[in-house]
Amino acid sequence: MDLATLMGLGLAAGMIAMGLGSNLGLYINIPSIMIVLGGTLGSILAAYPMDKGMKLMNIMLSTMFYKAHNMSATIRELVTFSEKARREGLLSLEQELEGVNDKFMKKGLQLVVDGIDSELLQTMLETDMELAEEESDIERGMMDTGTALAPAFGMIGTLVGLIQMLSQLNDPSTLGPAMAVALITTFYGAVLAYVLFMPMSQKLAIRSKVEMRYRRMILEGILSIQAGDNPRVLEEKLKSFLTEKELTAYNAAVQPAAEEGAAGGA
Repeated sequence: MDLATLMGLGLAAGMIAMGLGSNLGLYINIPSIMIVLGGTLGSILAAYPMDKGMKLMNIMLSTMFYKAHNMSATIRELVTFSEKARREGLLSLEQELEGVNDKFMKKGLQLVVDGIDSELLQTMLETDMELAEEESDIERGMMDTGTALAPAFGMIGTLVGLIQMLSQLNDPSTLGPAMAVALITTFYGAVLAYVLFMPMSQKLAIRSKVEMRYRRMILEGILSIQAGDNPRVLEEKLKSFLTEKELTAYNAAVQPAAEEGAAGGA
């Protein structure tokens, strides 16, 4: 679960609700909601293939419920595979494949075991990375489309309300309430765009970059294993993919294990 997303959305919604005051009923208008929400979602579905459009809700929920990659654990796993391959040969890694949870890593190791040429292996895994990045771009594009469309449908609702208001000019007492209803759709459009769609788009963009860094690290590790690099060299290569915070966490996790091993050897 991504607490930052939940906290951010909760804070934004809470502050807006406090700003609206106690009479929240003034800001609830079903026809306006139908125009803005229904129009925005309908246009997003029209803009993308059916299989993508039907995943819109899942994509939005994924910004809140997301399991981050454990970069440190992945490095330790690749170093272990490297040590085993150096001792027992690349074919020995086939025994470990069932325990590999990451599909990208599992595919790469399977290609190594199958004896695929390193250049072809790299090409195949890079193609997988490109497809994953393309999928991420489409998902982010759906959020960006929502950011653009929601205010537009808010304006459409406002125009509809103004037309209805002008049709009742013979009754001045209705002008104030009618104008308020007309402006509510603009409010709905702005909230939908800038509280939901835009932050979610940014979240997906950040995660896409992290995902690509994670996959590049795995690719580098797999190529090093295939080339027979020293496990310590492989480890140093992979540590270069870590941020400062991740590197600190990695060193903190590895150091106790190293000290325990040294004590056992003594």
